[in-house]
Amino acid sequence: MAVNINKVYQRVLAIANKEQRGYITPQEFNMFAAQAQLEIFEQYFYDINQFGRLHGNDTEYSDMLNILEEKLAAFEKFKIAMSAMSGNQATLPTDVYRLGTVFYAAGSFDVEVEKVKKKELEYMLRTALAAPTDSRPVYARKNETLLKIFPSSPSTSYTTANITCNYVAKPTNPVWGYNVVVNKPLYNSATSTNFELHESEENTLVYSILLIAGIAIEAPGVTQVAMAKLTEEKQQEKN
Repeated sequence: MAVNINKVYQRVLAIANKEQRGYITPQEFNMFAAQAQLEIFEQYFYDINQFGRLHGNDTEYSDMLNILEEKLAAFEKFKIAMSAMSGNQATLPTDVYRLGTVFYAAGSFDVEVEKVKKKELEYMLRTALAAPTDSRPVYARKNETLLKIFPSSPSTSYTTANITCNYVAKPTNPVWGYNVVVNKPLYNSATSTNFELHESEENTLVYSILLIAGIAIEAPGVTQVAMAKLTEEKQQEKN
């Protein structure tokens, strides 16, 4: 389930023209579209945290927490191999957006590699009783893409095959591809990339792009229309 980028672009153009903004170029649209998709995607995590504190409801299709989890489901990856291993240093897959559980295949079963802070790790490495073991490994985040796993020299060496992780992948940037015909860009599906968000996000994408466009090009009419629609959607979610 994805949102067709050409459909969104045509709607954005139609509303912008109605507000007397004029033409939004493909280059502008692609830039605004990528930002809008990422902002909507990032908001899922905050909304899950918010609605997770509230009591759900008994209806099968309208519980907000379930709806949000469904929207994220397409981006969830399970037990994916690391991109690279060097000793006890693991390089995460390139599309990791939110890291979940890390696993170590220690023989016939997988054990969870516990995340610890660097300060805790120093204490553990100096204390025999708390030291990481093959059956109780830990990791510290070295930076955005690298993990350090301990014990540093396990009985079964770390490899990309036995160190895996669950994570939420980052959505691919949308692209409205086109060919120029008689000085006009015409949609080309072969070079386009649709939005990866759930199809229910089409309206939110349209008005989020218009909001960004209105701010960027100083078009208050476009900004006001987009803001009103987005506020209306938020109110509906809360009611």
